Amino acid sequence: MARPRFFPAIGSTQVLLICLFASLLCFHGVVSSSLQISQLDFNKTFFVSDNRGGGGENGAGSGGSRQTTMFLPLFLSPPRLNQSSPSSSSVASVQQSRRHLQSRRPNARMSLHDDLLLNGYYTTRLWIGTPPQRFALIVDTGSTVTYVPCSTCEQCGKHQDPRFQPDLSSSYETLKCNIDCNCDAERENCIYDRQYAEMSSSSGILGVDIVSFGNLSELAPQRAIFGCENMETGDLYSQHADGIMGLGRGELSIVDQLVKKNVISDSFSLCYGGMDFGGGAMVLGGISPPADMVYTRSDPARSPYYNIELKEMHVAGKALALDPRVFDRKHGTVLDSGTTYAYLPEEAFTAFKAAIMKEVHALKQIQGPDPNYNDICFSGAGSDPSQLSSTFPLVEMVFSNGQKLALSPENYLFRHSKVRGAYCLGIFQNGKDPTTLLGGIIVRNTLVTYDREHEKVGFWKTNCSDLWGRLNFSSLSPPPPSGMDNTNSTADVVPTLAPTEQPQYNTSEEVKAGQVTFYMSLSVNYSDLKPHIPELEQLIAKELDINGSQVHLLNFTSKGNGSLIRWAIYPPGSADSMPNSTAMDIVSRLAENRVKLPDTYGSYKLFDWNIEPPQPRRWRLNYMVILVVFVVILIIGLAASGAWFIRRRQQQSLVSYKPVDSVVPEQELQPL
Repeated sequence: MARPRFFPAIGSTQVLLICLFASLLCFHGVVSSSLQISQLDFNKTFFVSDNRGGGGENGAGSGGSRQTTMFLPLFLSPPRLNQSSPSSSSVASVQQSRRHLQSRRPNARMSLHDDLLLNGYYTTRLWIGTPPQRFALIVDTGSTVTYVPCSTCEQCGKHQDPRFQPDLSSSYETLKCNIDCNCDAERENCIYDRQYAEMSSSSGILGVDIVSFGNLSELAPQRAIFGCENMETGDLYSQHADGIMGLGRGELSIVDQLVKKNVISDSFSLCYGGMDFGGGAMVLGGISPPADMVYTRSDPARSPYYNIELKEMHVAGKALALDPRVFDRKHGTVLDSGTTYAYLPEEAFTAFKAAIMKEVHALKQIQGPDPNYNDICFSGAGSDPSQLSSTFPLVEMVFSNGQKLALSPENYLFRHSKVRGAYCLGIFQNGKDPTTLLGGIIVRNTLVTYDREHEKVGFWKTNCSDLWGRLNFSSLSPPPPSGMDNTNSTADVVPTLAPTEQPQYNTSEEVKAGQVTFYMSLSVNYSDLKPHIPELEQLIAKELDINGSQVHLLNFTSKGNGSLIRWAIYPPGSADSMPNSTAMDIVSRLAENRVKLPDTYGSYKLFDWNIEPPQPRRWRLNYMVILVVFVVILIIGLAASGAWFIRRRQQQSLVSYKPVDSVVPEQELQPL
């Protein structure tokens, strides 16, 4: 990247000329850097020997608002100065006194969904094809390829959305075999094949189609290469999400493709929700960083992954007695958004565990929620996560430049799923692997900016559920989707070029949910419980902060002296759906045991919660049809009865009428 030069005091005309010259240098640098894309594509086949919480690429496993558009200016970075140079400070002050050159470049602003510990990952929504087909993809900085299940898949699980159907997309084409890709046996199409540490895998062919990032995105739909999956195994087969969105470094990465096309700057950001709230935000492209963002260098030559220069860890203000080189072994310290927890080398984990145990000696250590793991858990801390800092110590990560990132308890703890007010360490030993792996738990409620252009990663503590209101946005709306063109031919379109005519993407980033269902197991017999069902509905509604009319009993089963009840939370009023954020809030309350019932209901357990997509309210139509049929039958019945009654009266009147001179038969007298 060509860097601008800064000069001593000069006139306004010279400033204008220099700005124009800097613009040319910036444009030349962007074009030059866009041509230097790494030809390597790496598999993530290391890290987590304790494969919990989806360690590895997909991150699936045990667990575990926004209508404005952003202006995201790009700033020319200052020259790398020799810190020992006496003129460094003066040049820096001159630089600070000047207005930064800004380049208005579009970006993809997207919402994140699901929950880190409930699902093991976060997903975003991506639309592929013409007309668009929607998919929920795990955002994964440790993966380089984006893929979705294909309609031709011979071994794919049941996921959130229908499989991609290439035949229904007028803009789809396969990526033909060439010297830059692996080819199928027929040497006809490019293919991909990924093997992951948790023994899952994905393989299929590579295709090219229109990809859209939602209506909250300023970035127009783009042609991109993605995987059309024909086989998946392991966690990939059983996960709820449809596939993976690869954000790592590599030619197939969605970030590298967009950067190579010069439609976004070489940067992206992720912001994961906290312990109480799922969801979050993602931006593909640059943002104007907050002034107090903490940075560390990320050297792309150090490893193929997003590494940071971690040198020390502090617990309660005291540095762990460790050799700084412990965090720089093998692949170094790696950020991986597709992994749920954090994993330290054996030496670092032992020191970290001992320091935590020393600070929380007043708490009672208890068994973890899963007997298959030796989790380190504590009870007696209280159920309010905002008060955990009074019980658990502050942890700090210190980078090589001396800057520190403070970790609150929610960044290294997860809730105990069976004991209220209990928490477990979310940082584990990485087996015998000396790599330090930092998963999503470390950056909860933290905006993480992967500034690839300047080889650094930034951290900013914030409330990720309210991120859009905390950053600098414009008041303009995103550009409207262009008109659909089903006749758009892609026969001669180069895969890396955007189409001249974009199809219409009638999508909404505010994803809707149909209903939330869950099971409740109680120690009270249903015959005793039945009279109190209306009261129980109101209690559940109060705990979930919803209207009582939204809670409905679907079915029940008697289990000895107990009961098993299946509940449904419907959208309010006559609505067919509710915002996904509302559904996620309900599920979070269920998952984190925040539904509290009086002791009169005995012991109880909530489990197997699920968010179901909106469905047409067919029962309304059925009831209406039944009602109409009933009314018609009633009318016909009444009409027939009326006709019968009238005819009977007429017959009676004919029989009773006798002429005056007619002979009347003698009536038989009844005996007394």
